Amino acid sequence: MQSVKRLAIGAVVLWLSACASTGPVLYPNTHYQSVGQEAVEHDIEYCKQLAESAGAHNSRSGGAAGDVATNTVMGAGVGAASGAVGGAIAGSAGRGSLIGAASGAVWGLFRGIFTATRPSRPNQAYANFVNRCLQEKGYEITGWQ
Repeated sequence: MQSVKRLAIGAVVLWLSACASTGPVLYPNTHYQSVGQEAVEHDIEYCKQLAESAGAHNSRSGGAAGDVATNTVMGAGVGAASGAVGGAIAGSAGRGSLIGAASGAVWGLFRGIFTATRPSRPNQAYANFVNRCLQEKGYEITGWQ
């Protein structure tokens, strides 16, 4: 039981580290160089907040947490169904579905956690809004990361 707790804590820490947001990458043009790094960071934050206040959000509907939850539930459902079938064949459908649901939920949780660690792309409307705001301030955006 102790190893399950440690595994769960490690998974949560890994998942939280994946929640870092993406941001625009700016070309160091004349305007960028003339205002300095502090002003650049302030302008990026201002444009991000402006996009949020206009209704453009940085993440997909559920974000990383939503993806992990969805994968966990789907894994539990698939595991329960396959466990019930296997259990029915072996003579214990109830026990088979419980074992299948538990193993499917764990598989879905890990799948969600490890796919959430990949860099996520911002919502297209949000990225377009921030890009336009920064362009109007004189910056050149080369992409997002």
